[in-house]
Amino acid sequence: MAIRSHGQTDVGRRRERNEDAFLIDESLGLFVVADGMGGHAGGDIASRIAVDTVAEILRASAADPDGPFAAQAPLPESPLPEVLRTAVSEACGAIFRRAQAEPGLVGMGTTVTALLLRGADAFFAHVGDSRAYLVRGDLIQQISEDHSFVYEQVKAGVITAEEARHSRFKNIITRSVGFEEDVAVDLMGLVAEPGDVFVLCSDGLANLVEDHEIRDIARSASLDELPGALIDLGIERGADDNISVIGVRLGA
Repeated sequence: MAIRSHGQTDVGRRRERNEDAFLIDESLGLFVVADGMGGHAGGDIASRIAVDTVAEILRASAADPDGPFAAQAPLPESPLPEVLRTAVSEACGAIFRRAQAEPGLVGMGTTVTALLLRGADAFFAHVGDSRAYLVRGDLIQQISEDHSFVYEQVKAGVITAEEARHSRFKNIITRSVGFEEDVAVDLMGLVAEPGDVFVLCSDGLANLVEDHEIRDIARSASLDELPGALIDLGIERGADDNISVIGVRLGA
């Protein structure tokens, strides 16, 4: 299927610098959002290492004529999720080693939410609280699961989703890329349909904009306008964090 995409990032209203990074590679079908953490301890370095490492490994794999990208396998048997897992794991190790080599960077890390499209198959790799959404017709579904303290409280029934949105603990994540030498990576896959729109975003957007608003903008805006329209909505609501958005639309 044909792929069209557009991405945008904004520092927001309260941060001094942008620690988000994103990657778009339509030829490979690879899209990544990373939200760095560590402030002056290198959040922007961590997010950039993550997207660069994931891209490098996926491109090398795709260039191998006998590699996983050449396999003709149904979605449940595809080797590509393992390639994604390896890429995120390698990024984790690279960030951790950089921090160990430079004491001023100790503690840095990043979220990673990656989408790989191969024909009608959509594969996701995810760590942290950035998000991946699927918009299909009137429906929106969050594909990723937040690795955050408040999300665990919601799952346990301790607080509601609305309370989580306003919790003072909403920025505490329970899993990140690079804080330790290795990390567990969530992998998901689905069969895409023509007209599907995927939205990848950092929590700077997800904390301020409702799912139905993401759906409505994804359905009404052109692809070139989609990221900016969502970012503008976040900025209207205070934008206390960096905001990054990638929109991907599939054609026939």
